[in-house]
Amino acid sequence: MARTRLYRNGVLEAEDFPVSEVSDHLRDPSAVVWLDMCAPDEEDLAQISEELGLHELAVEGALAHRQRPKLDVYDSHMFLSVYAGAFDQETGSLDVAEASAFITENVLVTVRKTEGFVIDEVVRRWDSSSSLARHGVAFLLHGLLDYVVDSHFDAVEAMDEQVEALEGTLFEDRPIGSAEQRRTFEMRKSLALLRRIVMPMREVVNTLLRRHDDSGDEAMLPYFQDVYDHVLRVTEWTESLRDLVANIREAHLTMQSNRLNLIMKRVTGWAAIIAVPTMITGFYGQNLPFPGFERPWGFWVSTFLIVLVSALLYRSFRRRDWL
Repeated sequence: MARTRLYRNGVLEAEDFPVSEVSDHLRDPSAVVWLDMCAPDEEDLAQISEELGLHELAVEGALAHRQRPKLDVYDSHMFLSVYAGAFDQETGSLDVAEASAFITENVLVTVRKTEGFVIDEVVRRWDSSSSLARHGVAFLLHGLLDYVVDSHFDAVEAMDEQVEALEGTLFEDRPIGSAEQRRTFEMRKSLALLRRIVMPMREVVNTLLRRHDDSGDEAMLPYFQDVYDHVLRVTEWTESLRDLVANIREAHLTMQSNRLNLIMKRVTGWAAIIAVPTMITGFYGQNLPFPGFERPWGFWVSTFLIVLVSALLYRSFRRRDWL
């Protein structure tokens, strides 16, 4: 079901009116219309495309899935593709919701692929800054981008807490379990996905900044600049977390290797100590006469050698931190 809004001279006049009335409102130059569609089909977009004169490539982009975040500029409109992100702290995965937008001088059409893109949050931002509604489509576009970038910021902030928890497991006495290894792997996947949807946003917002600067509409520039600063911060934060998770993974492998080497040293030390009585008893167990054969002092000599050599080996291995 489509959602609609009508702003006239910066004031919200109508909401949730039929899509068929959009063309009537567009006859007024002071009117700004927002139209939202969730999971539309080709027929649904065809009507809007004909009404607004949208480029066929832009319509194809709105229907396609897994588009790269971008801003395409055409003669009469722009086409925007973005992703909102939400981090699941239970599974360590990043859920993304794709949305597209057609931007003209007095119309903003948002096309959401799923309900995961929470348009109510965008509407809440518009209502909380209604004093900026006089700036028309720029005001609507800022609220949309602000929601998208803030979702990225919330996701990377939650990931940072998870990475700190993973860091704490490095210094625990117990071995790194499969749960920590799986969580580290999921974090690497989530950060890689977040990087793919965050990195292109720099160029998207930068392009909008340049266009607003060239058009002389400087009132919304500080707001778009604030969004751009958030994009830069999220990008840098994501890159640092990717490096940190890679270092944690390498530290896990290094500590496992060190722990294995320590175990092998201990096993080797005890094997060397056990080899001493085995050698001596084996020597005295042969079927040929030898010094002390069938004599009591032979038993005591062999026992004394076992204890003495084993104690010397134990002391030597302890000094070298093998045991």
